[in-house]
Amino acid sequence: MVSDHCTATNGWSGCAREREGEESERRMAETTTSERHGEGLPRRPCCRELQLQEFPDKYVIRSLDPDAPDHAFSVGRSDGHLQPISGDLGSETPFKVSTIYGVAGVIRLLAGAYVLVITAREDVGTYLGYSIYRVKSMRFLSCNEALKHSTSQEKKDEAYFMSLLRTVESTPGLYYSYERDITLNLQRACKLDEVRMHKPLWKQGDPRFVWNRNLLEELIEIKLDALIIPLIQGSFQMIQFTLKKSPVKITLISRRCNRRLGTRMWRRGANLDGDTANFIETEQLVEFEGLKSSFLQIRGSIPLLWEQIVDLSYKPQLNIISHEEMPKVVERHFHDLMQRYGEIVVVDLTDKHGDEGELSRAFAAEMEKLPHVRYVSFDFHHICGKGNFDDLQLLYDQIKENVEKQGYFLVNAEGEILSEQNGIMRVNCIDCLDRTNVTQSYLARKSLNSQLQCMAAFSSSECISMYDDIYHMFKIPWAEHGDEISLEYAGTHALKGDLVRYGRQTLAGLIKDGMSALSRYYLNNFQDGIRQDAMDLISGRYSVSRNSPSPFQLNAFESLSYLPVASVLIVGGLTLTTLTLNQARHNAQHFVSSVVWAGVTAGVMALVKANGKQFCSRPRLCGLS
Repeated sequence: MVSDHCTATNGWSGCAREREGEESERRMAETTTSERHGEGLPRRPCCRELQLQEFPDKYVIRSLDPDAPDHAFSVGRSDGHLQPISGDLGSETPFKVSTIYGVAGVIRLLAGAYVLVITAREDVGTYLGYSIYRVKSMRFLSCNEALKHSTSQEKKDEAYFMSLLRTVESTPGLYYSYERDITLNLQRACKLDEVRMHKPLWKQGDPRFVWNRNLLEELIEIKLDALIIPLIQGSFQMIQFTLKKSPVKITLISRRCNRRLGTRMWRRGANLDGDTANFIETEQLVEFEGLKSSFLQIRGSIPLLWEQIVDLSYKPQLNIISHEEMPKVVERHFHDLMQRYGEIVVVDLTDKHGDEGELSRAFAAEMEKLPHVRYVSFDFHHICGKGNFDDLQLLYDQIKENVEKQGYFLVNAEGEILSEQNGIMRVNCIDCLDRTNVTQSYLARKSLNSQLQCMAAFSSSECISMYDDIYHMFKIPWAEHGDEISLEYAGTHALKGDLVRYGRQTLAGLIKDGMSALSRYYLNNFQDGIRQDAMDLISGRYSVSRNSPSPFQLNAFESLSYLPVASVLIVGGLTLTTLTLNQARHNAQHFVSSVVWAGVTAGVMALVKANGKQFCSRPRLCGLS
C-alpha cells in the first residue's frame, strides 16, 4: 500500500511545501525596510543555558544568559498552556531547580502537552567558527493532569504514546548551534542576503533538515525566538592537522532529511511526492589560510515505490509496487534535486542479480526517461567483493569527468566566491548505508586532493594518500560518520567500516560486521515498529486527535505478536522434545512422547514461518506509507 500520509497527519506534501513558501513570504513581508537592507543588525543567538523551575502547578523556563536575562515562559501542568512571562514570580518558590541547555519543542497528545528539553550536551567542535553541540540526553516534561479524566482506552493510548516519547528521548545523532544555522551548507549560506543571516535561527534554516520542526510550532506562535533551537539529525566529525606550517581543518557534517523519516525496513523507496527514505546531504568542509572549500554529496533510497516487509527471514522479499504514478514520482524527485543542486549524476551500487537486480533494472528503466540525469550502474559487491577499497577507481574512471565538472565551492577570507559546485553525486545502494558510505568517502578523498591543491596546501603532484598520518586521520571521521548514520536508520554500526578505515577488510572487521548484521536482524524484526511509530509521532506524520479511533485496538492474534511468543513456542517445544528424548533412553514409552513433541515443535515452527509478518514488530500509527 502506498499513500502520501497516514490517516491522521500533518506531514509534508507538495501543498505543505507551498504553504511553507507562502508563510516565509508573509514573514519576510513583515520585515522593516532597514532589516531588508541589513543595516547594522546584530546576530541573534539562542540562549545557551536555561533554568528549569518546577512548581506544583507549572514549569517555568528562564534564560541564564547575562545578555538575555528576560527570556522566560511557563507551562501549565494541568493543560500545557504556554505563556511568556517577564519579571519574577513574587513569593512563589519552586520545589526543584535544574539547569537545561535548550528547548527542543512541544507535542500535544490526548491528555495534555509534553515539553522536550535538552538536559545534557557535549561540545564536539566548531563549524565556521561557531561551537557545535551534540545532544547527550533529553527529557519530556509532562503536563498531562487531564489524564485522570480520560476514558480507559484513552489512558491505554496515552500510555503507548508516552512510551514512544521515551524512545524519542534517546534519539541518536542530534546536533545544534546557539549561534549559527547548521541546516545550510556553506554554498547556500554564502548566498543568503544579509537580512536572513540576522534573523532567528529557526527562520534561517532549511526546513528539510530541521529534525524538530514539527515540535517548534507552539514556541514560534508565542514568539520565543531566543529559546527556539533547530536540531539536525546526522553526523558531525572534525579533524585538524598541519600542512606547510599552517593548520588545516576538515569538517564532515551530514544532515538527514525529515520528509520521509523512518527505520531501515519500514521506510523504503519514495512516497508519491518523490521524497525518499534515508535522504542525507553530506558536506566535507576544508579550511586553510582563510580559504574555505565545501564539497557536497547526497544519498537516498532508490526513488521508486517499493517495500521490503520483515517476516522473520534474514533477507525479506523485495517488492516493487505497481502504480501509475511511478514515472511522475521519479520525475518529481529529480526535479527537486536539480532545483537545489544543479546537475545530478546517479551512482547505483546495487547488485545485478536477485531482488536487488530486479529493483536496479527497474530504476535504470525509469532513468532512461530522464535524459538530463546521468545514471551509472556499478555492482559494488561483484567488483569490490575481495574487500579492496582501491577497486573503486573503476567507478571513478567512469564519473571522473562529471566530478571535475561539478567541482566544489570555494570562498576566500573576504567572502568573495572563487568557485561554485554546480552539480552533485547522488549515491545509493539498498540501505544507502554501507556501500554508499565507502563510495562517498572515496569520492570525498578525490575531491579533497583537488581542494588542497587549489588552496596551494598541496602541489599539483601531491595527494593525501602520500602522507600516512594525515590519510589515516582523514579516514577516521568518514568511518565514524558511517556508523552514526547507520545507527539512526538501522540501529547498528555500519558494515564494511574496515574498507573506510584501512582500505581493506580485516578479520576483526568481519566478526564485527557479523555481529552488526545479527543485531540488525533482531532490531528490524522485533524493535523497529515501535521506533517507526516514535518517528511518525514526533515528525508530525501522525497527529493525535481525540476524534480519531484508537490506533492500538488489536485483534487477538496481533496482541500475541512479537518475539516473546514466537520464542516461547519454539524454545518450549525444543526443550520438551529434548527432555523426552533423554528419558526415552531409559523408558521406550517416552519415545512416543518425543515424536509427538517433535511434531508439535515442527508444526509451531512452520506456523511461525508462515505467519512471520505477524510475529514481527510493525508500526501501528501510519504503517507503510
